[in-house]
Amino acid sequence: MWGALLRRGVRGAGGLRCLSSGGPPWSQVVSEAEKIVGYPTSFMSLRCLLSDELSNIAMQVRKLVGTKHPLLDTARGFVYDSRNNLQMRGLVVLLISKAAGPSTAELSFQHDMVSGIYSSQRSLAEITELIHTAFLVHRGIVNIGELKSCDGPLKDMQFGNKMAVLSGDFLLANACTSLAQLKNTKVVELISSAIGDLVQGIYYENSKSSEENFLTDDIGIARWKEQIFLSHSALLAKSCQAAMELAKHSAEIQEMAFQYGKHMSMSHKLHSDLQPFVKETCSDTMAFSLNSAPAILHQEFRGREAWLKQIREAQGKENIVDYKKLRCSGGLNRAAERI
Repeated sequence: MWGALLRRGVRGAGGLRCLSSGGPPWSQVVSEAEKIVGYPTSFMSLRCLLSDELSNIAMQVRKLVGTKHPLLDTARGFVYDSRNNLQMRGLVVLLISKAAGPSTAELSFQHDMVSGIYSSQRSLAEITELIHTAFLVHRGIVNIGELKSCDGPLKDMQFGNKMAVLSGDFLLANACTSLAQLKNTKVVELISSAIGDLVQGIYYENSKSSEENFLTDDIGIARWKEQIFLSHSALLAKSCQAAMELAKHSAEIQEMAFQYGKHMSMSHKLHSDLQPFVKETCSDTMAFSLNSAPAILHQEFRGREAWLKQIREAQGKENIVDYKKLRCSGGLNRAAERI
């Protein structure tokens, strides 16, 4: 029964879009999900957050107040997550664990379950959140060479980078320690490979964007999916698979869980990429990534040279892109509609 639910979830990649148009408020959806798993997501990383080491880091981060260092926004978002988006990966792991239940091979260990979820699966959900948060913090490292005077004093920005590296490493180290305590070699292998995928995906993003005169990737939608899997989908996909392994489910069930996590993360990314294009008029246009799904699909349709020409025609002084002009120049809206 739950397998059929997973298959529908994999096919329903547009489900997240439905939540934002006509469905119940997202906070209500999260609240109902938390009731199902019996575990508020605000407690996911509480043990780590209350540790002396991280409390000391939090005190040091206060020195960045008044600057525009991204670490401040990350810290604020983690403490006050008004949209309930930060800890969704762990919640999904718990939900899929609840849906799957115990395997026939694990029926004798049901005394270890709370609300239909094994304690090891709850630990895995926390590990998933710690890893995701660690990479969010690491993404907040700024390029010192591109700073402007309005961003804050150079000394403070350099200090912020050091804190981003140290605090991210601390969270990642805690996640790896907890991972080892699960004492399951396959789960360790899955999550370790997910960390490797994240590093590879982020490295690719940074290496490309740092190139001189870089505008947009010369890739098709198939290659875009591969890159997004590495940087956005691998962690949830492999965490869902690992949750099934902890319950001793079959390889078939594990593969279904992997595909569910993969497609859910992909749909979340697509939903994010589509937001600048859901406005009714071009006058409402907001900035969007030139490597977003609609842009890549448009490039695949128009051709590389025609797309680059369109971007250059929309550039103003200092090569700043006029996104309103770019969107209204034709084609991008149709690409978004095709998604």
